[in-house]
Amino acid sequence: MTARVIDGTAVARRVREDVARGVEKLLAEGGTAPGLATVLIGEDPASEVYVRNKRRLCVAAGMADHHRHLPGDVDQATVAALLDELAADPAVSGILLQLPTPEHLDSEALIARIPAEKDVDGLTTANAGLLAQGRPGLRPCTPAGVMTLLEEYDVALSGAEAVVVGRSVLVGKPMAQLLLAQNATVTIAHSRTRDLAEVCRRADVLVVAAGIPGLVGADAVKPGATVIDVGIHRGEDGLHGDVEYDAVAEVAGAITPVPGGVGPMTIAMLLANTLTAATVQQGRAS
Repeated sequence: MTARVIDGTAVARRVREDVARGVEKLLAEGGTAPGLATVLIGEDPASEVYVRNKRRLCVAAGMADHHRHLPGDVDQATVAALLDELAADPAVSGILLQLPTPEHLDSEALIARIPAEKDVDGLTTANAGLLAQGRPGLRPCTPAGVMTLLEEYDVALSGAEAVVVGRSVLVGKPMAQLLLAQNATVTIAHSRTRDLAEVCRRADVLVVAAGIPGLVGADAVKPGATVIDVGIHRGEDGLHGDVEYDAVAEVAGAITPVPGGVGPMTIAMLLANTLTAATVQQGRAS
């Protein structure tokens, strides 16, 4: 068996095209263009690349780019004041604080300053609470992107056994809640789970987001399962995920590659969240 490859690059392109059409519709109805404020602190090369890509695709979708770049030695009060300024600016529909921030800053306290309606990363406690209660709100981009991939590839979730490996507030926990909302039976596992491979083998849908290269091999995958690899790691021979791709692809029914799987979906869903935030703020949500 060779797994069907889930093409995140192609799905992300369709999502971005849908967002661009949504922006055009908003403007045609007399609204204003959504505005995304990316806040980058310091000179981390990886973060600079991520933010540059977000800004480029934001503009390509017809949105306004409200980028702010602060020095790495900036103090907490200065960042907090900037976030307050962006929160009060009606031209800014969404605010994204690029993580990780420098170690001397309290990123949780900074995220808490972002209003829930502008929290396009879905990381505030308000949006986490709305997700936990199954109420409308802005969802974390990576888990939302995984759900879109599963929908695009007609992966049945109702009644399915799903295992999420990883328990971060950014991916693992919201991922489990989104799967549960689609009537999957969900288990959260992690690096300290006893006999992790046995737990994973129960999964019809296996989402691996532990941040450990090659954590899941073929022995941990049920034949025919859908495997979603959220991990991304740079090695000497290129990028790799949390899943041993070549071996698992011989067992799974469908699998996301790294790169080209979940990664492109994260930015696409950020843009979708920014459009959603703008329509709600402008009183045009359907």
